[in-house]
Amino acid sequence: MNTDPLADQRAVQLELLRPREIRAALDRNSTVYLPLGTIEWHSHHLPVGLDGLTAHGVCVRAALDHGGLVYPALFFGTGGGHGIYPWTVMVDADVLRSLIQAALRRLADFGVRRVVVFSGHFADEQLTLIAEIAKWWAAQGSAMTVIARGINMAAGLAIAPDHAGVFETTMLYALHPDRVDIDDLEPLREAGSLNDDFDDARHNPAHPLWGVFGPDPRRFDPMAAEELLATTARWLAAASDIRATTPSSGSRGLTGPALF
Repeated sequence: MNTDPLADQRAVQLELLRPREIRAALDRNSTVYLPLGTIEWHSHHLPVGLDGLTAHGVCVRAALDHGGLVYPALFFGTGGGHGIYPWTVMVDADVLRSLIQAALRRLADFGVRRVVVFSGHFADEQLTLIAEIAKWWAAQGSAMTVIARGINMAAGLAIAPDHAGVFETTMLYALHPDRVDIDDLEPLREAGSLNDDFDDARHNPAHPLWGVFGPDPRRFDPMAAEELLATTARWLAAASDIRATTPSSGSRGLTGPALF
């Protein structure tokens, strides 16, 4: 019996598998998750690759629990309000479109039945792009179904999606706890808890929560991390059902501008 959780995770990561292993996994569940992220500023306490790390991690959990394989995360995104921030790399939507479409064509050639394009970067431009790609694919008459989802669409979450706030801090902690360092933010006793969740003032580099759009992450609860990840993964796995191709209305889960 394998008791190594990392070995379990590797068993659903497409890039680590041999052809025989890929065929066996897809015979059980012919679903491939295609996680999308970007390199983007997530304030001082989180890594710049957060969107791709969380998208990939949620996909891995969904595949472990419900079957399917996970394509390597694509760390290029488009849109949002952080384009001029340090360590942020955005690309033109058509560049990203071309890469995703190329992957879909080849996955269809290999006989994959379902692809779930799942974005951890949920700027409006990115969500529009993946929705357009799913619609374009549906018009191709392929036997493969493409479903587009953003992490902000997840239903039943106890914490609303944000950018570098409590939600993203908690989610990343569930996956990579060593990559969250609240001590890199000003201590609460010095800066005080801030409630200007979506205020433009947070674009100011002098702001204690520079680039954070959402609730103050210094008050995140590590104990909430596992349930947040598990709920999101269950929702995503349900989205891989070919009957579940339309996101629920009002699922955006945001109370501020689309800056993410």
